[in-house]
Amino acid sequence: YIFIKYFHFKCTKSQPQPIQKYQHVLSVFSKVLPVVAQELPSAPHGCMEGSCYPATGNLLIGRAINLTATSTCGLEGPEQYCIVSHLQDLNKCFKCDSQKPYDAYHHDNSHRVENVIYQRDGLCFEIAEFHFTHLIMKFKTFRPAAMIIERSSDFGHTWKPYRYFAYNCTKTFPRIPAHLLRFIDEVICEERYSDIEPSTEGEVIYKVLDPAIHVRDPYSLDIQDLLRITNLRINFTKLHTLGDNLLDRRPDVLQKYYYALYELVVRGSCFCYGHASECTPVPGVTSRDPGMIHGRCVCKHNTVGLNCERCRDFYHDAPWRPAETDNAHTCRECNCNGHSNQCHFDMAVYLATGNISGGVCDNCLHNTMGRKCETCKHFYYQDPTKDIRDPAACIPCDCDPVGSVEGGVCDSYTDLDLGMIGGQCRCKQNVKGQRCDYCKEGHYGLSLDNPLGCHPCNCDPRGITMIGAPCDQISGDCSCKRYVTGRYCNQCLPEHWGLSNDLAGCRPCDCDFGGATNNKCRMDNGQCDCRPHLIGRQCSEVQPAFFCASLDYNKYEAEEAIGLVIDLRQPGQMVTWTGPGFARVKDGAGLEFTISNIPYAMEYDIMIRYEPENFHFWVNYPFLKQGSMCCNFLTTAKTSTAPCWCNYIILETFVDLIMTNAYSFSLSPQLVLIPKYDELPGFQGDDVQDERRRQEMELYMCLDSFMTLPMPALAELCTTLICSISAIMYNGALACQCDPQGSLSAECDRVGGQCHCKPNVIGRKCDQCAPGTYGFGPHGCTVCDCHSQGSVGHQCDPVTGQCPCRHGATGRQCSGCQPGQWGFPNCRQCQCNGHAESCDPETGACYECRDYTAGQLCERCVNGFYGNPILGSGEHCRPCPCPGHPDSGHSNGASCHTDYASNQILCQCGNGYAGPRCNRCAPGYYGVPEQPGGMCRPCQCNRNIDPQDPESCDPQTGQCLRCLYNTDGHSCSECKPGYYGNALAQDCRRCTCVTAGTIDGYCTDGVCHCDKRTGQCPCKPNIIGHNCDNCAPNHWNFGSDAGCEPCECAQPNSLSTHCNRFSGQCHCQPGFGGRQCTECEAFHWGDPRVRCEECNCHPLGSEMAQCDRVTGACVCKKEASGSRCEECARGFTGIFPKCIPCHPCFQLWDDAVCQINRDLTHIKDVIAMILEKDLDNALKRNLTALEKELKDLNNTLHRLQRELKNYHTAGLAEQRCNASVYGPQSPVEQSEDTRKRTEALLKERKDSFMRTVTANKKSLSELEDKTREIDRKLMHLNNRVCGGHGNASANSSCPDSPCGGAGCRDSDGVLKCGGKGCKGTVGASLKALDNAEDLRDIATLTQTVKTQAKDTLDKAQGKKELFENSNKMLKDFIQKIRDFLNEEGADPESIEKVAQQVLAISLPVNRTVILNIIEQIKANIANLTNVEGVFNHTSEQLAKIKDLLKRAQDAK
Repeated sequence: YIFIKYFHFKCTKSQPQPIQKYQHVLSVFSKVLPVVAQELPSAPHGCMEGSCYPATGNLLIGRAINLTATSTCGLEGPEQYCIVSHLQDLNKCFKCDSQKPYDAYHHDNSHRVENVIYQRDGLCFEIAEFHFTHLIMKFKTFRPAAMIIERSSDFGHTWKPYRYFAYNCTKTFPRIPAHLLRFIDEVICEERYSDIEPSTEGEVIYKVLDPAIHVRDPYSLDIQDLLRITNLRINFTKLHTLGDNLLDRRPDVLQKYYYALYELVVRGSCFCYGHASECTPVPGVTSRDPGMIHGRCVCKHNTVGLNCERCRDFYHDAPWRPAETDNAHTCRECNCNGHSNQCHFDMAVYLATGNISGGVCDNCLHNTMGRKCETCKHFYYQDPTKDIRDPAACIPCDCDPVGSVEGGVCDSYTDLDLGMIGGQCRCKQNVKGQRCDYCKEGHYGLSLDNPLGCHPCNCDPRGITMIGAPCDQISGDCSCKRYVTGRYCNQCLPEHWGLSNDLAGCRPCDCDFGGATNNKCRMDNGQCDCRPHLIGRQCSEVQPAFFCASLDYNKYEAEEAIGLVIDLRQPGQMVTWTGPGFARVKDGAGLEFTISNIPYAMEYDIMIRYEPENFHFWVNYPFLKQGSMCCNFLTTAKTSTAPCWCNYIILETFVDLIMTNAYSFSLSPQLVLIPKYDELPGFQGDDVQDERRRQEMELYMCLDSFMTLPMPALAELCTTLICSISAIMYNGALACQCDPQGSLSAECDRVGGQCHCKPNVIGRKCDQCAPGTYGFGPHGCTVCDCHSQGSVGHQCDPVTGQCPCRHGATGRQCSGCQPGQWGFPNCRQCQCNGHAESCDPETGACYECRDYTAGQLCERCVNGFYGNPILGSGEHCRPCPCPGHPDSGHSNGASCHTDYASNQILCQCGNGYAGPRCNRCAPGYYGVPEQPGGMCRPCQCNRNIDPQDPESCDPQTGQCLRCLYNTDGHSCSECKPGYYGNALAQDCRRCTCVTAGTIDGYCTDGVCHCDKRTGQCPCKPNIIGHNCDNCAPNHWNFGSDAGCEPCECAQPNSLSTHCNRFSGQCHCQPGFGGRQCTECEAFHWGDPRVRCEECNCHPLGSEMAQCDRVTGACVCKKEASGSRCEECARGFTGIFPKCIPCHPCFQLWDDAVCQINRDLTHIKDVIAMILEKDLDNALKRNLTALEKELKDLNNTLHRLQRELKNYHTAGLAEQRCNASVYGPQSPVEQSEDTRKRTEALLKERKDSFMRTVTANKKSLSELEDKTREIDRKLMHLNNRVCGGHGNASANSSCPDSPCGGAGCRDSDGVLKCGGKGCKGTVGASLKALDNAEDLRDIATLTQTVKTQAKDTLDKAQGKKELFENSNKMLKDFIQKIRDFLNEEGADPESIEKVAQQVLAISLPVNRTVILNIIEQIKANIANLTNVEGVFNHTSEQLAKIKDLLKRAQDAK
């Protein structure tokens, strides 16, 4: 075994760390007996698909030389040591001499350790890199009181703790947690291996992987790192002693305290990172002990190294990693495609490939390169016919130096995704081909000097063909489309425009052959060169206010010819001619036309349009063209079989028209020059376009449309062709020249130029009136409209419009009679009874009757006059006397008439007048109409009287007498008292004031006055509403004389600040009650200022639903218990609520348990009494003094022992002395034991007792506070209910509270509460009863409130009396307890009884319970006896201690 004792040491390798004052310097004794347990290794874990591990065994086997200690006994000379278990033997101490190695025959007392290395205080074991699983130590002496197991993974450079061990972890290692292990790698302090017992053969076992902690993957990297060590250090930091070293520091006392080990086992395995299942000896290590764990791994998974810590050569395609359970992390071979046998691992490459491959080949051969030698070097490329693994796979590039760049580099391999083709050279920008020997499409002229290689064709993409190259690769000429020209195909051919992507490239100009001067146009927009006033791209449109001349534009009217008589057309006659009318040609007469405005030198056809007045044929007309045809057919109005004739003639030559005498008729001829269009450009040629135009003119009958009138609508194609002809003949378009007065606008028809005329205006330019109209002007012309019976013709003056009248007719239209006549055309003289000279020309009604007459024939008098004005009656019209005549200024009648029956004149009075002569005012009017200048005016009563009532207003003054619609006043302009509204709108309504809310002075006999305009009632304080029918927000007590009172709802206990306006009840949050929500509601408990909680008393287990309002405890039935009465009580069994009494034997056991509980409480009280009387400090002082004396005695005994060595005869005395000092029954040992037990008992019971006393005091204080709170609430309740504080005197008279209250009685002994003048609920109720005539519902509610208030008052009074009595008795009880506790020498048993009763106190539920508790406490106090016994007992104990001290002194 190995001994480690107190000794100083020196560091041999590492620098020593500072030694803490509580640590001890250690020395190690080693003995060759079983230094290390010879354990056999476990079976290896074979390599399969995952990790594999070698066999596990004792790492110390074969490595004892590596075990070191910080100090070893006997190295510098012999030293003595003792064994605790041999102290009673004669041979209890031995010698340690480790100057020579251990030899069983010659040096069996040698205990040294080779190769000592200082690693703090303790043992150190240095090995190679191994797996460490657990440690076993068996001690010869006491196990260490504190020690640390540490590990290093870097051969001692850094250390980490495995586990702390201590007898008291909190004191020894205060910063290290001492709880149970929660995580597999948590560092904690453990106490179970540091106890002082046993004194020998005690074990310390440490397992790196605690079996109590589940490890999901024991082969994970974290677990492997936890198991991996290179050094293990055991740091002993504190020894266990028997305590005598504190009394005696002599060396012979300390010789028995050291560390001694029987056995040390460090179990583990060779550390191979999971890549080996067996290990072999490390080179240079010759030890071959049986069961030895060797340190060189036999690596698998393509790994190498002492610990398989790296991949073997050429196996670096994956990173080296420790093997795991389901993944061996085998090192993979690099893939260099046969071009290299060297590689290395690159983490950046591995991450870039998505953790697939990280191997990078080194020194690639055969002109290859790349991470896997998978590509050819620069200037080489892969032969497409060979695999990359072929040594001849890479061949040189073959690039044309003229078109390539970069010195002839080509793509080394083919990758279409990257746009790479093996052997493809790097071409110049405009060069293509694998060898870069061709120009790209769109380029030409490959040359060495050109940095781009080839020149761009610069062809316009719009003008080149899409087939083949855009230009010649040698010359650069572009291939143009059909209508495109130029070197770069960027121009159109002549007469084409609009270069674009069309198939032909350009479009024809297609200029109008007449509107354009030629067929050329601009190339960019195709605009042709137009003739004057023609517009549009093709010059086919006419400029606004211009027109194209029609084919019959050059026409000449016969009315303008020489030698004719004009006969104007008749109104309504069908217009089948041109001009103003017919040109009447006499027999044998001729017509002469003058033509001087030929626009274009060419041949014209002469056409004559005509219409005969009589239907006869032309005969023998030599001037007619051969083959002439009729172009129009007319029929007579009488027969449908009339002959057909032509109404136009095409003359073959110029001839005179000769009329035979046999026929006399009128013509309306018109001479027209028709151009021969086929002689014009665009028609005369033989090409396809000219032929097509000629055919279109004939096909669409463009010329025939101009032969007759009215002309039919032209086809659209005809319009286009005619405009082209007109543009050629007139060199452009002609101006419309519309007359601004006769036309609607300045524009005219596109063909012919006809302006848009105003009504009755004719002419191409709208510059003359039509026949039968006159007055050419801005509004056109007006129809003459001559009267058919009064006029001799239909035409009128073209300027004035005057028609030619027959005899007796007059007017512009000849439609009226002469002055003094009427009834055209049968004119008669006017009949006006001699009172007028003219009359209406149509009705004969007389104009301007004289002599105060009126009527159609002046046959009656005007209003205000009377008489018979008919001619021959002999009477005249005279003024009416009403009462004066109309011109006197005193006439009040509108008219009058003679009543021949009574021979009186009766007046028709005006509005507001009455009487036969209108000499008095009508009802609703007032004034003095009988006087000159007097008049009747409406009474100003604002329509609030009956106008038919003669007495509605005074007829003289106009004062309103009978106002209607609830109005009042001199003019009925106000609402009468008790009403409000708008009197002027007959809207006076009755005031609807609520009497209880309106000020008393404003209501009389049930009628209340309000604001006459708005109807607002005058409200009492804090009352609102139009009718004073609501309390103001947050107020209540509606109906009281003083108005409404504030709600004062407590927040946040109430839902809002509003309350009931009659009862004042606030809307409380759930769990709160009371009018102001200041209390907990029914069936709730708690402090309303903090929180109210529901009682939730179980209905089957509680006596009532209401719990204690302070504690929340429910009143349980005898068989129930618990705070909610939801459990079976003590003494009952079963499942609640089915609780049944227990067996009678339960009571016996319960009594025994209670007795034990009382005994424990008694002990606690005794300790509390000692602490309270400060006896513990005195006892400690005595014990300390005694200990000091005992130390002095010990020193004296040691001195005497040395003296007794000289006296062999004193052996018996020495034994008695040792027995008195060291023996187990010695007074010293008994004293120390008594002191320790006393201190432990005081320490254990002091805190608990002090907490109990503090809790009782707190409960009593809270009870006093609650009593005062009840008094305050009761006083507040008295004020709210009775109006007084209710502090009753001894005789319950309440002299300072006239309104009474709880407990107050009058002289007759009757309870007194409220009354007249008192504010409380009772006073308010009485006041409400006095004013309850109109609000009976309020009276009923008030009566209910009064009844509830009285009940509440009685209950409150009873509660007050109960709590006052309880409070008084409680104070007396508390005082008695204080007196008892303050009394010197109280018996611990008595104190226990009192404390037990105090702890059992609970808040009273009713008076009976409180009285029972008080009686029990009184009885317990009366039973207190032997109060002075405690002090006497303590004195006895002190006497015993003094006696012990005296005996010790005698022994000395």
